[in-house]
Amino acid sequence: MDPVQLGGSLIAILLLAGLTAWLKLGASPRLHDESDARRAADQVVSGFEAEEFAIDRDGEGAILRGPNGQIMVLRPHGSHFAGRVLTPEARAQLSGGQLHIHTGERRFGDVFLTLEDGPYWVAAINGLETPRDA
Repeated sequence: MDPVQLGGSLIAILLLAGLTAWLKLGASPRLHDESDARRAADQVVSGFEAEEFAIDRDGEGAILRGPNGQIMVLRPHGSHFAGRVLTPEARAQLSGGQLHIHTGERRFGDVFLTLEDGPYWVAAINGLETPRDA
């Protein structure tokens, strides 16, 4: 291979890598505050209004409770957040200082959050009930 062509290719690769870093493309999303968590929840379920919420210590997810008792979890998925409203099949436990949420959905998987009020959320998730007909 021609050394000039090789050098040019390396320079182009380095420039593209620098541009990607400068534009913050491919970076993991972070939740910084309540408005970030509310915005992400609304993108998952339009109109979801959280009465209570807790954000992971590193901003890598959140858990929110709506006025009707629904609980939603958020976790990173690519460059945005994915979320699920938990069903009674969901289970939670504290494991190594983290809230471990088994969502009950194989495709969504488990969620791990580091929260100050982990025991509260364990009780809330494990207390979800199946809606009853009126």
